[in-house]
Amino acid sequence: MTRTLSLCPVLLVAALVGLAAGGSEAGWQSHSPLPEPRSEVAAGRAASELVVVGGFTADGHNSARADAYWPAGDRWRRMADLPAAVDHAAGASANGRMYVVGGYGADRQPLRSVFVLDGGFWRALPRMPGGRAAAAAAVANGRLYVLGGRNGRRALARDAFEFTLATGRWERIPGPAPREHLAAASSRGRVYAIGGRAAGIDTNSARFEVYDPATRTWRRLAPLPEARGGTGAAAIGGRIVSVGGEQPAGTIRTVYSYDTATKRWSRLPDLPTPRHGLGVVEEGGSIWVLAGGPVPGLTVSGAVESLKP
Repeated sequence: MTRTLSLCPVLLVAALVGLAAGGSEAGWQSHSPLPEPRSEVAAGRAASELVVVGGFTADGHNSARADAYWPAGDRWRRMADLPAAVDHAAGASANGRMYVVGGYGADRQPLRSVFVLDGGFWRALPRMPGGRAAAAAAVANGRLYVLGGRNGRRALARDAFEFTLATGRWERIPGPAPREHLAAASSRGRVYAIGGRAAGIDTNSARFEVYDPATRTWRRLAPLPEARGGTGAAAIGGRIVSVGGEQPAGTIRTVYSYDTATKRWSRLPDLPTPRHGLGVVEEGGSIWVLAGGPVPGLTVSGAVESLKP
C-alpha cells in the first residue's frame, strides 16, 4: 500500500471517533465503532465475539491492540494485546478460536509468527516455514491455509502453507497465482483465493481460484465482476462474499456474492462505507465488515457494518 501519513480533517475525525452507529442503507446496518480506528487489520471470530487485531493507527505506526465485539450487546471490550505489533497480518477462525498469521513487523519484514486466541489469551504456535505479509488465511478440514502475500524476501509468494491444527505441523503446498492484498475464504472443505494485486493499487486482479485439498490442485473460476486488491471476503451459506478494496479511483463500494453450487456471481447492496485493509467476518448469518481505510493509502476508520445476505 502507499503510506500517506497526512489526513484531511474529515478523515482525522473518522480516525478519532469512528462512524456513527444506527440506521441502515439498502440492508446494511451500522454498529458501535471500533474503539481505536485502524486499517490493514486481521479479523476473525473467537467464541461469540468478533475480534480485530493489529493494523495501522492514524499516526502510521502498527499496533498490537486487540478488541472484541459482542454483536448481541453491540459492545466492544479491550482484550490482551497480541504479543507482537503487526500490520498486514491475516486472520482466520475455527472451533471458537482465532488465528493471526504473519504480517509486517517493526522492521517492515514479513513475519513467520502465528498466534491463536483461545480462552481469552494469546498463545504462540509453531512458526511458518517462511515469512508472509499481505497474505490471506482460511481454515478448512482442520487445517489452516496461508495464501499469497509477500515472502521473507519481499517477493510475491509462489507457494502456500498448510498447518494441521491437530499435529502442529506445517507443510508447503502449491499456491494460487502469485499476488498480495488478496482475500481467502473456505466453503464445503475447499479454499478460495479472491482478488489481490501484483504491486500498487493500479495492478488489481479479478482472479478467483479454488483449492481442492484432496488433489492438492488449484482451479481457476469465473473471475470477480470487478478487479480489487486490499480486499476482504467471508463464506456464508455456500456463498463467498467479496467486500471492499482500493483502486486509483478510490475505495471500492461494490459487494459481490459467488454461489459455489451454481458457480455464478451476483451483486449485493453496496457497502455504505467503502474501505480497504478491512476485516470481513461471518457471524450469526450476517457478514460483518470492520475497520479499514476509507481513502486509498494510510487512512483509518472504526466503521462496523453488517449485512444479512
